[in-house]
Amino acid sequence: MAEYSREINASVDDLKNLFGEHDQYIRKIEDDFRVTVSDRNGTVRIKGSSEPQVVRAMGVIKGLITLSERGNDLEEQNVNYAIELGKENVTDALVKIDSDCICHTVQGKPVKPKTLGQKAYVDAIRNNMVVFGIGPAGTGKTYLAMAMAISAFKNNEVSRIILTRPAIEAGEKLGFLPGDLQSKVDPYLRPLYDALYQIMGADSFLKNMEKGLIEVAPLAYMRGRTLDNAYIILDEAQNTTPAQMKMFLTRIGFGSKVIVTGDATQKDLPPDTKSGLDVAVKILKGIEDIAFCNLTASDVVRHPLVQRIVKAYDDYDHRRSNGRK
Repeated sequence: MAEYSREINASVDDLKNLFGEHDQYIRKIEDDFRVTVSDRNGTVRIKGSSEPQVVRAMGVIKGLITLSERGNDLEEQNVNYAIELGKENVTDALVKIDSDCICHTVQGKPVKPKTLGQKAYVDAIRNNMVVFGIGPAGTGKTYLAMAMAISAFKNNEVSRIILTRPAIEAGEKLGFLPGDLQSKVDPYLRPLYDALYQIMGADSFLKNMEKGLIEVAPLAYMRGRTLDNAYIILDEAQNTTPAQMKMFLTRIGFGSKVIVTGDATQKDLPPDTKSGLDVAVKILKGIEDIAFCNLTASDVVRHPLVQRIVKAYDDYDHRRSNGRK
């Protein structure tokens, strides 16, 4: 049986990054492409019985080494996604994605898209006035939107940031929470606060909030307002009613940019209530300067188990849908 091989050179630090703890990353590449990978004095050799598989594995390893050379600490998500791209022969996309740095957190960590879907989402935000980011949990819809908003705010592209969510209970009732109205709605807005703290820093966020330059509020507070020169983010849009969605979208003023994020599979609305997100997708498609980005399980950047959970639920829903048909 013929044996094929390819070689690539790399530094010791990059190889350590590539192989992972207990060689877990390189073993995954070996299993997925049915090749053998060895390291001899900074030269990585990939061997296998199938030339296309060796070439694909080589592309994955080369892409991951390039990510490492660019200062990235490789994680399981990077490796899994690189393998996914490698099977489609598009490993060069890794560097393109990594080149797009939106901003830095207060700890100096760069905020970047990590998948092709996320890159398309970020590009759509740059190029359109209204963007709908639709996809499952963990795809970075809200976090990337927040990063884009903070970057625009720091660059004086907008004068303020407005973040809003519908205050819909996920199985619990608002009234049981202690405190005044603000105390009751704060838990629903917590994910927005968390992203602001991480990217902007608590002190900067609080100062700008006191000045009214950053506003975090329930969706109901948007009624009757016109929002000019602002970056406006509506999170958890699947929990809006069609009337609420129309009300929100008609708040847009001059110089503003709007991002609507939601997961159509996680609605907390009362039974038989239509989602404003679902209705907006049907009504607004094809309108100039409005973009729709559909993120999928392959764009999940949380723990790899989250990706498998999302896919399992998608498969289950697909089987149920086919069963009904």
